[in-house]
Amino acid sequence: MSHNHNTVQPGWVRIAHWINALAVVLMVMSGWQIYDASPIFPVIQFSPSITLGGWLGGALQWHFAVMWLLVANFIVYLALNVASGRFRRKLLPLKAKHLAADLLAALRGRLKHDDLAHYNALQKLAYLVVIADIVLIVLSGLAVWKSVQFPLLRTLMGGYDNARVVHFVCMSVLVAFFVVHVAMVALVPRSLLLMIRGR
Repeated sequence: MSHNHNTVQPGWVRIAHWINALAVVLMVMSGWQIYDASPIFPVIQFSPSITLGGWLGGALQWHFAVMWLLVANFIVYLALNVASGRFRRKLLPLKAKHLAADLLAALRGRLKHDDLAHYNALQKLAYLVVIADIVLIVLSGLAVWKSVQFPLLRTLMGGYDNARVVHFVCMSVLVAFFVVHVAMVALVPRSLLLMIRGR
């Protein structure tokens, strides 16, 4: 247990969370601009009003600059979560029966958020999925960016074009998580205070 019972989210978690949120927004917006220069799916185009960089070159500069921030922050976050045992305490175990029960409760609008210190099964699943998703985003991004330097990675992704599709799909999953996450914060506003103040 933590020494200070009032602090639910330690300082390093809050700092990493906000850096991650900023990095993800900048990565997605610059990524959309890059995507627009060479769309994978002709029907999908992103409005310039929600993209970052102004043109392909500018967007790539943003994307690569913020990439270092996202990756460094993510590695530090994962390392501290594993080292402190927080990862195991907060996200494991994840049982199918709990997941089913919480999903049913959520669909009925009866999912409880009494204790913000504990994650329900749906939250555990969402966080585990998003962590795996970010890992896949980074790996597929590497396969697209340094396709020649990482031939094994490119092959694992099913080739360059497929790596772009993987990158796009993982980005979409991350954006969906982001939207749901923000919606849940709107429904449980004290969770936002918790991420700012830590208690």
